[in-house]
Formats: sequence, structure tokens, C-alpha cells
Amino acid sequence: MKVTITTTSFGKYDNSVLKLCEDKGLSIVLNPYSRKILPDELVELAKDTIGLIAGTETISEEVLLRLPRLKVISRCGAGMGNIDIKAAKKLNIALFNTPDAPTGAVAELTVCLIMSLIRKVFQMDREIRKGQWNKKMGSLLNGKDIGIIGFGRIGSRVAELLKPFGCNIAFYDPFVEASGVTKLSMEDLLRWADVVSIHVSGQDKIIGEKELHMMKKGAWLVNVSRGGVIDEEALYISLKTQYLAGAALDVFEHEPYIGPLKDLDNVILTPHIGSYAREARAEMERQAVENLIKGFERAGLL
Repeated sequence: MKVTITTTSFGKYDNSVLKLCEDKGLSIVLNPYSRKILPDELVELAKDTIGLIAGTETISEEVLLRLPRLKVISRCGAGMGNIDIKAAKKLNIALFNTPDAPTGAVAELTVCLIMSLIRKVFQMDREIRKGQWNKKMGSLLNGKDIGIIGFGRIGSRVAELLKPFGCNIAFYDPFVEASGVTKLSMEDLLRWADVVSIHVSGQDKIIGEKELHMMKKGAWLVNVSRGGVIDEEALYISLKTQYLAGAALDVFEHEPYIGPLKDLDNVILTPHIGSYAREARAEMERQAVENLIKGFERAGLL
């Protein structure tokens, strides 16, 4: 029974997940490219595969139709926006994900990015490496107004982590009600917040030129959710003109990112590493394998 795993580092930090597959008699094929796999590469690699442990690569209806033996997709991660869910259901392919495992890692990265932004740690690190000794004046996290867009598992965890710092926290999420935290409209949140942190699960663009100009002059923007939710060209202009003081992005509309934001010194760019904490990654992979096996058992394949 062939299983294809497309994430780039699966089993690297805890190979017990691979042994679990072997113990179940599964034949494992790993991603040989060390990057996000392309659709044609996926089809070739997963030829005759029955199970797929998926990363963030695009799994369209066309791809699924070219994998006729595929019975189970187990997403190693929370988001399912890269998978054509309707097509998978139509083809009777079982779908699973691991929404809980990356929560702590993504939330902690968010706080790390916020603190680095407002204290300008990343800028001074770059300057010292160039032989420059410039002490930049930063800001305290204490007393800052933090606006969280998307208040699910990760957004609410970010709020919990920030409360001890004495932050004022509000959120916008049309699908969530939460006691003890102020809920605002999108427009009110953007106008109010010193820091806006995005934690949505959808792919729609929600921050464009209009929304960026609603934000306070000198505010900061953080996105560790989905790359397509921010208009990157509009963000570039806002940062270039220093309307926004800074931004931190872990996700991009097209990855690997090669756009003009990398030429600015007031933006932190990381390569989609939200879940890349050793403990969280191991737990995600374990849950992904367990979900795959569960899918096989339900289908009578194990």
C-alpha cells in the first residue's frame, strides 16, 4: 500500500512516525524536492498511491482525477484551502487535518514577531552584521492595543499569551462570540489597533489599500495565517512610505516569496514556519499518520 508524503521535513525530528507507517505495512514515498511540490510533480510522485499525507501544495480536481487509486488525504496542518474539498468528496476521498497541533507554535511565533517589530530587534541585528552600531528606540508591548482578526484556536491563544504583558485586546470574527474580550467591527478594529494580527482560515483578500489606510499611522501588521489575504503591492507602498511602521509576514500569496517586500528594512519575512517548533511538528506528523490509518481502517483497507 503506497503512501506519498509531500511535506519537506516529515520524520526529520521524530522518525517514529515513519516506523508507525512501516509497522502497518505501508510503503512510504517522501518528497525529494525539499520545497513545495508542483501539481505535475505530485501526480508523478503519487502515481498508484492510496494515501496522501499532504502539505500546502495545490491539490486540485485535475490532480485528484489523475490519482485514481487515492482513498485518503491526511493534511499535516490545519488549513485545507489548498485542497479541492468538493472534488475530493465527489471522488469519495476521505479528508483529515490536524487543527490543534500547530496552535501553540503559531501563537508563540506571532508574539515573537510582534515583540521583534515594536522593539526593532530585527533591524538592529541586520545593522550590526553590516558593522553599524545604531541604538534604535523601540516601544513597549505593555499598554498596546492589539487587534486580532480571526478568533479561532490560534487567535484566541495569541490573546491569552499577550494578556500578561498588559495589552488591550479586541478581535474581529463574524463567526465567534467570546466572553471577556472586546469584539469590534473590522473597520473599528483597524482604526483602534496599534498592532493588527491576522489569524483567518479563509483565502479571500481582506486587507487591501482601503483597509491599510484605515489603520493608524505608525501601526504594525502581522500575518501568520494565509498569504492571499493581504494585497502585497498595497502593503509594500504602505511600508515604503512609512505609513505603517512595520510588518511581519510568515505567509505569502506565492511561495517561495521573491517580491519587493524583501528590499524593505521595516518588514520581517519568514518562510512559512508557523508550525516549525520541534514539539509541535512532531505532534502534527503523529496526528497526520494516525488520521491516515483511521481513514484506511474506515475504508476496510487495513
